[in-house]
Amino acid sequence: MKKTLLIALIFSGINFSFGQQQIGNSDFENWEAVAGDEEPVNWNSFLSADGFFSSFAANQIESSSDVRPGSAGTKSCRIWSRNALGIIANGNVTLGRINMGSATPTNEANYNITLTANPNFSQTLTDEPDSIVFWAKFTPNGGSGNARMKATLHDNYNYRDPEDAASSSHVVATAVVNFPNTNGNWTRFAIPFDYSGPASGNTHVLVTFTTNMTPGGGDADDQVWIDDVELIYNPEEPVGISEVSKNGFTVGMDNVSNEISISSKDELQGNYMIYNSVGQVVQTGAIASKIKFEKEFGIYFVHLATENGVYTFEILKN
Repeated sequence: MKKTLLIALIFSGINFSFGQQQIGNSDFENWEAVAGDEEPVNWNSFLSADGFFSSFAANQIESSSDVRPGSAGTKSCRIWSRNALGIIANGNVTLGRINMGSATPTNEANYNITLTANPNFSQTLTDEPDSIVFWAKFTPNGGSGNARMKATLHDNYNYRDPEDAASSSHVVATAVVNFPNTNGNWTRFAIPFDYSGPASGNTHVLVTFTTNMTPGGGDADDQVWIDDVELIYNPEEPVGISEVSKNGFTVGMDNVSNEISISSKDELQGNYMIYNSVGQVVQTGAIASKIKFEKEFGIYFVHLATENGVYTFEILKN
């Protein structure tokens, strides 16, 4: 049986802090034998499920050689849904343990849970990341529906997802996204954590990926590939201003004035496009030294298209 590892990795790149806590085996490179098949080390599927109906579980996870663009690894995680006697069992991979307590998918006896006393089914995390980033490819068999990722920072309690009344009072922060068909393409998602509580002082994180946002939703053989899950830590900046410089450009987000500032050693010419964390264009226009940007809290990507090339900058809107 797997043992959870808490590791501190050093990341390079824009807005990454150094030495902050990360999720073990977040690139899904390491796998181990479980119940005659394989699970990714530090992650769990139906193969290691508990509950009254766990004897009816089947394998819905595998190591895949289909990796995201630019990956330094050779493996990703593929999960899929199946039809079990007329009921859709969503593909499910989690840092906690799956509990199969009912044959009705939406029944509250079905949940993923952090078992804080068991390192095989929990991931400790005491740092406070700003966001969670992952790569995914979603192919729904019926062509519609949304897959789901939910990450919850919680205190020292056996937190459940979906939440029951008791679990909700132990939440420190949540990051959740329901994402549509990626049309066969790997897509990078960056989802901010909402630290609205009501608890404080997180000790664990529960992350879950499923093939549908609704238990029992979707179709058989919906598929999700997952790769390179990262926790992002943005350093504190004075008066809400953060800046990133590269390729001769400096792009800053002033969260007091709600303005993006752009400067360059050359004349500012060209156009910009701003994408949200799920790849939707939220604003476009001509490049200027000051651009009003009054969108909601989150991570955004500023693309500058100039005669010398296209450059991308990641900003955090508080």
